[in-house]
Amino acid sequence: MRNTIFALSSGAPPSGVAVVRISGPNVRFGLETLVGFVPEPRNARLCDIKSPGGDLLDRGLVLFFPGPASFTGEDVAEFQIHGSRASIEAVLGALRELSGYRPAEAGEFTRRAFEHGRMDLTAVEGLSDLIRAETEAQRKQALFQADGGLHAIYQSWADRLTHARAMIEAELDFSDEEDIPGSVSDRIWPDVAALLDEIRKHLSQAAVAKTIRHGFHVALIGAPNAGKSSLINHLAQRDVAIVSATPGTTRDVVEARLDVYGHLVVLLDTAGIHETDNPIEQDGIRRSLAVAQRADLVLSLEDPFSTEPNRKFEKTALAFDDVETVRIYTKGDLGRDEDVEMASGGLSISVVDGSGIDELLELIAERLSRLEGGADAGLPTRARHEALLRDCAGEIDNCLGTDGDLVEVRSDHLRRAALYLGRITGAVDVEDLLGVIFQEFCVGK
Repeated sequence: MRNTIFALSSGAPPSGVAVVRISGPNVRFGLETLVGFVPEPRNARLCDIKSPGGDLLDRGLVLFFPGPASFTGEDVAEFQIHGSRASIEAVLGALRELSGYRPAEAGEFTRRAFEHGRMDLTAVEGLSDLIRAETEAQRKQALFQADGGLHAIYQSWADRLTHARAMIEAELDFSDEEDIPGSVSDRIWPDVAALLDEIRKHLSQAAVAKTIRHGFHVALIGAPNAGKSSLINHLAQRDVAIVSATPGTTRDVVEARLDVYGHLVVLLDTAGIHETDNPIEQDGIRRSLAVAQRADLVLSLEDPFSTEPNRKFEKTALAFDDVETVRIYTKGDLGRDEDVEMASGGLSISVVDGSGIDELLELIAERLSRLEGGADAGLPTRARHEALLRDCAGEIDNCLGTDGDLVEVRSDHLRRAALYLGRITGAVDVEDLLGVIFQEFCVGK
């Protein structure tokens, strides 16, 4: 018989309330042993929770959710107890004593939900993202996916592919029947072509989904002492980077994650770009340029009061042809030249008096909204979604490009397209993925 699993499902103690969850075939036995009875389904009962030997462990709310109408599809129970370490360990210790019980592994509750058909893989991944969501945009995207939004999209596409294949099979197998008119499959090709357009539009928004999930990356580039570290510390409201008058303090990329108007923005402080014979500084500069080239936006910081020659920086600052670069003039509290700002499309800021900081955040937010403009609610949020959707679209494209007389070949392309969709949701051939996906979860979920 399958084990019954248990785990602390709430946050780390101490806390006001702790939730211990159990799931499996022996849930009723566990309730009868620790509580003395099985509560009415979905009704919270205040109960004495006792050890198998009869010692009082705690007093708390107990709930019972009979399968299959539960989170995992199995019988599930929850103990809502006091959140002290001692209370939690007492209840967990009592569960360890029960025959057929064992501690849950990471993601095991969710894995059982998947195995019992309560969730598909896209919903599982959405739940994982929802647990880790840092911003409002991430929460909305993850919740849509966890609630089955992506599954509904992909399932509707799979249904249309199934219908198309059925029409082809009807023509092949029953062409002699009077009630199956010839060339019935010809009616499906406009819808198949429309489906291909929908998938390609969906794929075109993968970059937006990636930005929401992983963040909008903004690289701070400039000569030594241009104010990069001071700016990242000011925006992060903590000491992320070392600030010093000594040039070359930052030699590696320093990262800070910000919530800017509900979106994740990843600021990247980089080594100052300058002429140097120091091999460590040279490596830091190389990394800085590589980070800037991969960023979504480059802020080119310049100290307008510096007397140091920045010829190398002036050359490299123009090298990011594929990345938008905005000039930022630091130390604005000491003075500013509005004509220079206007001519360069730049912005003057100061971390001393805060001038220009709100405008800088609005500038970043405007670039974000430009990227996300027109995005649908459902987006391909994972690299594996994108890869499988490209394979699916490729098979549909091959189908439409095949000679119309070779209907068997066209049907096989549609079969393969449906197979790729099924791999996204977990309907077929995903056993090798499961361990990787569920290891992302915490224990108790």
